[in-house]
Amino acid sequence: MPNGQWYPLEWPDRIRALAAGELIAVEPRRAATVMLLRDGAAGADTGPSVHMLRRRTSMAFAGGAYAYPGGGVDPRDAEDARLGWAGPSRDIWAERLGTDAASAQAIVCAAVRETYEEAGVLLAGPDATTVVGDTTGDDWEADRQALVTRDLSFAEFLDRRGLVLRSDLLGAWARWITPEFEPMRYDTWFFVAALPEGQVTRNASTEADRTVWIRPAEAAAGYDKGDLLMMPPTISTLRDLLPYATAAEALVAAAERDLTPVLARARLSDTGELVLSWPGHDEFTKHIPAGGTR
Repeated sequence: MPNGQWYPLEWPDRIRALAAGELIAVEPRRAATVMLLRDGAAGADTGPSVHMLRRRTSMAFAGGAYAYPGGGVDPRDAEDARLGWAGPSRDIWAERLGTDAASAQAIVCAAVRETYEEAGVLLAGPDATTVVGDTTGDDWEADRQALVTRDLSFAEFLDRRGLVLRSDLLGAWARWITPEFEPMRYDTWFFVAALPEGQVTRNASTEADRTVWIRPAEAAAGYDKGDLLMMPPTISTLRDLLPYATAAEALVAAAERDLTPVLARARLSDTGELVLSWPGHDEFTKHIPAGGTR
């Protein structure tokens, strides 16, 4: 039975075109995505659930696939002096993410901003030890919409509400880069975070047709049966969450995670067979016969 691996039918043709020099790889755009975790009932041995959204089938990139809240970096977030910041310094984040300090700031901002834009959850508070509670209401929604349209920068949003970004509530988990043969490419850092007390998720994204809280084991089983469509980074990070009994355990484990970028490789054999692989992730390897599409 086929699993739910997202695999566009045009990939083989694009890979062959890239190998023949007929296709130029586009530069990946920096992005961030957050695996938002929520613990089960006290004493329940079920492990945390993760918040996922299903991308609309009309989306040009990964339509119909399950993913986490996330999106591209806003360059304004790299240098804005108004940005309130709590938690590890930008230099510490730069070392962790493998970037310069300004880029690290923009990436962390993207993670927090996109989680608010797409799930209505805000990892920020009045000071370094608190987190906002209820983020519903017309005034919050107006600000969220202004963030989506980029009429309001994230620093401006936090400043007008007297909030600081809580970078200590995030843990860097993985980094995946979209394959060179894809027309839309992203260099994406994956983070984990726990749902703050008093806040609730909602489907605030125009890119998703449904959202769900689901245990990683259940989601992985759905993928294995072919019921849930996912990109390799999504199912890989889901499987990586399986050992952890609580969101706090996953956050602690994040500090030791390897952030070496994962980038798919494609090669053509002497017989014309196309071999598509993700280093270190053998389950995604595909062998496509000469002239084939699967």
